[in-house]
Amino acid sequence: MLKLSGEALLGHREYGISPETCDSIAQEIKELQELDVQLAIVIGGGNIFRGLAGTKHGLDRTTGDYMGMLATVINALALQDALEKNDVHTRVQSAIEMRAVAEPFIRRRAMRHIEKGRVVIFAAGTGNPYFSTDTTARSARTSCSKRRRSKVYTPPTRKKTQRRRSTTNSVTWTP
Repeated sequence: MLKLSGEALLGHREYGISPETCDSIAQEIKELQELDVQLAIVIGGGNIFRGLAGTKHGLDRTTGDYMGMLATVINALALQDALEKNDVHTRVQSAIEMRAVAEPFIRRRAMRHIEKGRVVIFAAGTGNPYFSTDTTARSARTSCSKRRRSKVYTPPTRKKTQRRRSTTNSVTWTP
């Protein structure tokens, strides 16, 4: 299980998504797959919009949180595109239904995709306002079996430090 912050997709930009950075992350994920690591990703949206930040400017908290969830879907689609261009079979599952762009989150379907060697990207957090994508990551992490936890891999930092195997069941990669 990998928790990927939205900011990890920024690259050298101040906001938005860097296609070069998405491709670089996709290549790292492909390397993990080549090691037979089963991978699910929880993605954030802070590079596009942070729901809580909107409240400081008068936006309703619930509305802001839903906008943040939509930002995670945008990031999930960008990462899916980069992964598939790198020949990594990927599925996006959203906690908010939007069947035209993502499957609805169904735990058993997610597990089946992972068993088939696909990367599953979870978008829209828990689908509930007042909960961050970190909450989603903690929740998903508890579903990882010990067998899977032993295979989670810590990605390199932006400074390309040495990679190492991790015995933890969750990692966060931020810039």
